[in-house]
Amino acid sequence: MKKVFVTLLVLACMGVEMFGQAEAPINNPILTGVPALTIAPDARATGMGDVGVATAPDVNSQYWNPAKYAFMESPFGFGLSYTPWLRKLQLNDIYLAYVAGYYKLGERQAISASVRSFSMGGITTVDVWGQPGITVQPNEFAVDLAYSMQLSAKLSAAVSLRYLVTDLGNGAAVGSSSAYYAGSTGAADVSVYYKTPITMETGESKLALGLCVSNLGGKVSYDKGQNTNFIPSNMRFGGSFEMPMDAYNKITVSADFNKLLVPTPTFVYGDSASLNNVSAIDGIFKSFEVGPGGMSEKLREIAWGSGLEYSYNNQFFVRGGYRHESQYKGNRKYYTAGAGFKLNVFQLDVSYIIAVAPTNPLDQTLRFSLSFDMFGIKNLAD
Repeated sequence: MKKVFVTLLVLACMGVEMFGQAEAPINNPILTGVPALTIAPDARATGMGDVGVATAPDVNSQYWNPAKYAFMESPFGFGLSYTPWLRKLQLNDIYLAYVAGYYKLGERQAISASVRSFSMGGITTVDVWGQPGITVQPNEFAVDLAYSMQLSAKLSAAVSLRYLVTDLGNGAAVGSSSAYYAGSTGAADVSVYYKTPITMETGESKLALGLCVSNLGGKVSYDKGQNTNFIPSNMRFGGSFEMPMDAYNKITVSADFNKLLVPTPTFVYGDSASLNNVSAIDGIFKSFEVGPGGMSEKLREIAWGSGLEYSYNNQFFVRGGYRHESQYKGNRKYYTAGAGFKLNVFQLDVSYIIAVAPTNPLDQTLRFSLSFDMFGIKNLAD
């Protein structure tokens, strides 16, 4: 079973790359508002190549697939994550902070929430003559609330609601033609998670599949509605296969595929049509339309990640992975490595990015996550 899963994964990844190169490509990345929503927040998933829609449930499932919370064994937990961002560019004041937690409502249901804050540091504005002006602190903020429920012994589903705010200029140059105002909107996620046991000679393995359609919501504007921007609506699908080698050692192989549900820009092909008046709902349908770039461009818009996790006694973890995005759609290609240590009451994880191109600003990015099992803390107190 493991050989079949790995073979299918390799063939699928090769297929995306081969079809994506069928026509002469053109650099045409999809740009959205609130890009911080696409940054993976926690160290466990990012240590495995930004993979998490079908991996085993954990505290940070809110970002990847909230439906997994319905299968959590502990009734209550929360986690903290911190990512110093773009340190390769020697910028010391850009970071992503993330807090997530859940609470089980009986055996089959759970509620969960998360808060993320992305600070872009201090930026000094300049006027039309190139003279320095005031310093602003651009930032993006989002808060989520989700409800998940087991529909059967193997299947769960979840619905999430999100409110987000993006502020690029802090009101700088208000009254001028270049003023930036804070934008905000609401969004929702829908997700499902399926897992089934598979009996093997070494023990009971687990096969899991996951699907999460996220950030389904309105557009944002930085100029009070004159121009609008799509938020990064996204569809993520993946699978995970967990196989014990013996009573203490276990290996998990996982893969995710991502497709932004945002229309492909056509102005690079000389098309003057604007997406400014396209609604968020219409934009989702247009994201599947084949444009001037043909089907090969659509296939290039599928990013994927694959990862491997080794665990010993469910306490020590070593991880590795690879994340791929077409060079014509953003070129975020990097290897990842990670490790984790778990006790009864807390777990510490760290991950590290090794970019394919040494000039990639994401190279050497570190993430740190600390999660707590509140039920374990309660048992220690008792």
